Amino acid sequence: MASVSFRHVYKRFGDVSVIKDFNLEIADKEFMVFVGPSGCGKSTNLRMLAGLEEISEGDILIGDRVVNDVPPKDRDIAMVFQSYALYPHMSVYDNMAFGLKLRKMPKTEIDRRVKEAAENIGLSHLLDRKPKALSGGQRQRVALGRAIVREPAVFLMDEPLSNLDAKLRVSARAEISKLHQKLGTTFIYVTHDQVEAMTMGDRIAVLADGLLQQADTPRNLYNEPVNVFVAGFIGSPAMNFFNGTLVSEEGRQFVDTGDFRVRVPEDRKTAFGPYVGKEVIMGIRPEHVHAPEYAPVNIDAAPVSATVEVVELLGHELHLYLNSGKNSLVGTVDPRFGVHTGNKIEVVFDMGNVHLFDKATELAIR
Repeated sequence: MASVSFRHVYKRFGDVSVIKDFNLEIADKEFMVFVGPSGCGKSTNLRMLAGLEEISEGDILIGDRVVNDVPPKDRDIAMVFQSYALYPHMSVYDNMAFGLKLRKMPKTEIDRRVKEAAENIGLSHLLDRKPKALSGGQRQRVALGRAIVREPAVFLMDEPLSNLDAKLRVSARAEISKLHQKLGTTFIYVTHDQVEAMTMGDRIAVLADGLLQQADTPRNLYNEPVNVFVAGFIGSPAMNFFNGTLVSEEGRQFVDTGDFRVRVPEDRKTAFGPYVGKEVIMGIRPEHVHAPEYAPVNIDAAPVSATVEVVELLGHELHLYLNSGKNSLVGTVDPRFGVHTGNKIEVVFDMGNVHLFDKATELAIR
């Protein structure tokens, strides 16, 4: 088992920097998820750790060993790719055993490892089958099994579930999480899907444009995003944002968007005080936009008038796509709320869960 450290890592292709001063410490046995939009550098970081890409500057350590110049085969890692890359002419058993045979491991040890890994991931009854006789989920598990048999210090996974359908992805997420608990090994997992990241990771590293935006627990990323990007990327539906000005009247603070004005909670006045009179970005998550008659009791409620543009019933909740003047927003409300497209309604914001960001820097105001 091993920790992983990225220390001032850069990756350049010519004059273009795709990774910029990346610093991150990943603890032994931690499940770390790299998440971000396409092109943000998450897979490049994984490939540099694996030795498949050269580092332009900085150091990568596995345990206490700098591995910048260590060949991939000697890094004690195993990688699962987006494409399963199985040998079609080989059985499941032979696909899983192939890497061990190349390393000239004794047959008895190969057999032990393959059968133990197959038992762990539910493939024992499929060892004689060829990949063409397997479902997508089963092929994905074979690719996992091929990594498991190596018994590496670090597992690297580059969007391994992206080829699965939505229902299978949910069950596969749970399988990988259980596998991590069972193996007790360091996992580093790359995805563009923030739902995968939130449900699987001990911690999540959010990247954008080659820069690490925030690395924290799922709960802290959700409740205390450091900037507008993280706040908007984490959460589904995404956080609502409104441009406005923070104003003070008769000892109270308000965010004035021009179309509506909402009062800031008393316990946030000190933190927000330096921004009175300045432009800010206000953020509030859809689940904190409520239908008045179904709003939780004792919230710091601020009413906002809006027009309903789209109604989406998901069974357990209702998504309302709303318009308030120049502002568009989404509310996740109680499904009992009777509303139709075109209705003019009033919703309430739970201002106890409001976020304010500096308009110029887009950093959170604490």
